[in-house]
Amino acid sequence: MSIWIILVFIPLLYGFYAQIKVSSAYRRNVQIPSRGYITGREAAAAVMESAGIYGVQIVEVKGQLTDHYDPVHKRLALSSPNYRGTSLAALGISAHEAGHAIQHREGYAMMGLRQAMVPAVQFAAPVAYFITGFGLYTIGSILGGILLKVGILALLVMTIFQFVTLPVEFDATRRAKKQLVSLGIVDRNEMPHVSETLDAAALTYVAAFVSSLGYLILLLLAGNNRRRDWPIVVFQKKPDSKGVGLFYVFLYM
Repeated sequence: MSIWIILVFIPLLYGFYAQIKVSSAYRRNVQIPSRGYITGREAAAAVMESAGIYGVQIVEVKGQLTDHYDPVHKRLALSSPNYRGTSLAALGISAHEAGHAIQHREGYAMMGLRQAMVPAVQFAAPVAYFITGFGLYTIGSILGGILLKVGILALLVMTIFQFVTLPVEFDATRRAKKQLVSLGIVDRNEMPHVSETLDAAALTYVAAFVSSLGYLILLLLAGNNRRRDWPIVVFQKKPDSKGVGLFYVFLYM
């Protein structure tokens, strides 16, 4: 039971905390307009232009917090509240995504590694979600053992991907904070609101890595025991626009 609490329950609570934290921080700071009344689109364009980037298309997309940078098509997508909005939350998120565009232009190594892993992760995700569960359910059989090993390998790929994502996101946030002030888009006394939004968003990536790592260790322990002590219930959160999401596998009697 103590192993279950450490590897499953604590990551689960941390994941929920991270989601609540980013949602509350965004709701609060999206209500605070910047003094310069510049839109998120204009902020993203200014940050990229300061780095000599002019060939990236900035587009408006539906949804909330669906913002992302697509390095394949050189497209920066901003959700409507951030594309058109002048709030401090909108400016922070827009500048963060522009930070990814700068990473791409400069050949930031961790971003290149992350992009190279995307096809493998797209294949590994359904394997980790479904085959692993069936492998645990039939772990006493030869087929179950094989499926569990395949699932563990898939989960390992996802865990590495989420680990690589951390420095990519942290670096983009660092670039965003620096550029917003240096370009005069945001005053220094407005930065605490920007930082609150971006730092809360960073927690979701940490939570995704911690949850994947916890379940990877749990599955390795289950494989070593070669017996199923717990029936399986699966809860899945759909990955976000960057391919990062939380998922949880509950193992119970």
